[in-house]
Amino acid sequence: MDRETELTRKRYDRTSRFYDFMDRMLPSELRMKVIRQASGKVLEIGVGTGNNLPYYSPGCEVIGIDLSPGMLEKAREKVKEAKVPVQLLEMDAQNLQFPDHHFDTVVATCVFCSVPDPIKGLQEIRRVCKPNGKVILLEHVRSEHPLLGKIMDILDPLTVRMMGPHINRRTVENVRAAGLTVKSVEDQYVKILKLIVAEP
Repeated sequence: MDRETELTRKRYDRTSRFYDFMDRMLPSELRMKVIRQASGKVLEIGVGTGNNLPYYSPGCEVIGIDLSPGMLEKAREKVKEAKVPVQLLEMDAQNLQFPDHHFDTVVATCVFCSVPDPIKGLQEIRRVCKPNGKVILLEHVRSEHPLLGKIMDILDPLTVRMMGPHINRRTVENVRAAGLTVKSVEDQYVKILKLIVAEP
């Protein structure tokens, strides 16, 4: 594990103690809208403290991974709220320990702001998703507004050091750079939060 990935793990181990409070900013109806699109064998990247788990529809079979043992400890408490089978594993999104073309759906919510090499992580998603599968990402991204985007660039080193996430990632562009085919991009509430649906 490289130094930046190890630092990310340590930041999220610290954050796990109050992450649920921060995660309340994501409305439950939006979380439901995202997760209800998943079907079949599902990989959730960055499962965090497990706040998505209750929203999976019957018929799904979920494997949730996270880099942080602290996050996974919290997520284990929420597995009982899920209506589907759930397995939790400690794993790096940049180095997925699954065979090619293994999952029907890959889901991530507010994750690729924190993966040290987002394109590498997205390439791994492309590898493990079935050719006819679906990739569903809800991600906050750098603002397209010139002034706000510049402010996010200036503040980014501070937010990374204090909380972990980058606030100025260009995730839609990164999805394309990783070789995924973007099917739709939908702005949610504000233009810095986007629902991205893609295919391998």
